[in-house]
Amino acid sequence: MTSKAITSTPTNLAKSKVLDSEKITINLGFVDLGHIDLLVAESFYANRTDFIRTAIRNQLATHSDAVKQVVARKMLVLGLQHFSQADLLAVQAANQKLQVRVLGLASIGHDVSPELALATIDSLEVLGSLQASPEVKAALADRHI
Repeated sequence: MTSKAITSTPTNLAKSKVLDSEKITINLGFVDLGHIDLLVAESFYANRTDFIRTAIRNQLATHSDAVKQVVARKMLVLGLQHFSQADLLAVQAANQKLQVRVLGLASIGHDVSPELALATIDSLEVLGSLQASPEVKAALADRHI
């Protein structure tokens, strides 16, 4: 079956703020896409993105109990977890290492060096998005679960 890619675009409130969404691309068959376009044309949804977001939210709501159980079992932080240079320096001063587990967005400050990240982050599991400098991401690549 032939398909067409649909791309959703992130919302950037300001350059200094963290993105509140991430761009994804999906492939849909032309018939499914036609159904979506029909619902949009009939004003059930404002646009394709509105339909896709609504469908995703409905599926997440359907599986919310299972998600809650997994979050509790895996001891994941739900939502946003930010690590600043000061946070990681405090971890380093305490001679500790972090096991980072996030469901949502994990961000590491732009002023965090790859060396500091390596010295303080023992393991990294992010279900969602990791925002960090390319150098920090590369340094932590082997610690990503």
